[in-house]
Amino acid sequence: MFFNLGIKNKTVKELRKNQGLTARELADRLKLDTAAILRIDDMKLKEVPEPMRSKITPILRGDDVDKIPWL
Repeated sequence: MFFNLGIKNKTVKELRKNQGLTARELADRLKLDTAAILRIDDMKLKEVPEPMRSKITPILRGDDVDKIPWL
């Protein structure tokens, strides 16, 4: 957790672009509508409502990339 202290002050769009994801790809991973992602795109991560923040944070941190067996 100490390595991701500044992650909450960045916008969702910035974090999404750092992971190389489009809004559609992120929505597909979360099984949400693309409009929901675009609605929160300009918000800082700490301003996103809690149910969505808990779903979106591991993907934006890159936790799912650690599970790929060939890396």
